[in-house]
Formats: sequence, C-alpha cells, structure tokens
Amino acid sequence: MEVFNIAPADTRMLWLVGLIPVLVLIVSTVVLGAVVSGARGATFEVSNEGLRLRGDFYGRLIPASHLVRGTARRVDFAQLPELMPGRRTMGTGMPGYQAGWFRLRNGDKALLYLTDRSKAVYVQTTEGYGVVVSPSEPDKFLSALNTIAGQ
Repeated sequence: MEVFNIAPADTRMLWLVGLIPVLVLIVSTVVLGAVVSGARGATFEVSNEGLRLRGDFYGRLIPASHLVRGTARRVDFAQLPELMPGRRTMGTGMPGYQAGWFRLRNGDKALLYLTDRSKAVYVQTTEGYGVVVSPSEPDKFLSALNTIAGQ
C-alpha cells in the first residue's frame, strides 16, 4: 500500500480565511454603533420640503406632497392596536427601539423610528406606507406636520 498526502494549500487562502472573522467583527461593530447612534440621536425635521427622518440606515426625506393630509395623529396603541408594529421586514428591533421597515398589525407597511410608545405619531404617505415616530414633543411635531400638509 502506498499513502499520498494532499498537496499543500496556497497559504494566501489561509490568511483570507483568518481575516473573515475579523472583518465580520468590524462590520458588526460599525452596524451596532449606527444602531445605538440612531436610537439616541434620531431627529425628525419638518420643513416646507417635507419630513426628513435622520437616524440610522432608514433615514430619508418624505416630500410634503407625499404626506397624506389629515392622517397625522397621536397613536394610543391600546386604543388602536392595528397600528402597533408587528413583523419586522428590514430594520432594527430591540427593547425600547424599533427602526426601519415593519408590517403593522393591520398588514400595512410602515417606516418606524419608535422609542417611547406613549409619544407615538402616525402619518400616512401617498407612497403606500405609513410613518410611525416618537418625537420628544409630539404635539408640536403634529402642529408642524399639519402646517406643511395644509400648504
């Protein structure tokens, strides 16, 4: 009987295999940092342009013309459980912070930046989705939204 060993692998490939966990760790740290930053520092800017959501990966400008007039309102999830976030489709779901794309319990698609459910505000867009956010001053936020929606 003759025994033959495997031909030695190119050592460059072994370095690549060793770098994969390091790269995964770096990417995970960056993503986690963005999520924590978004949870602590997200802002909602209301201007004549529309509603600008700034935070983590899901921020965007929703033009004023895409906000459905008369749909912005405070949300009490006990009274309106159908507007409560259900299934996360692409986003962050941690205790005390939900951001990104979710399906509401009524099946509607929604973009969320939700921390304090007692301060939740909902507004519908003409683009086939709603927005649920937790501004620090929900009544002032609603007033500003109604001002631009009325223009």
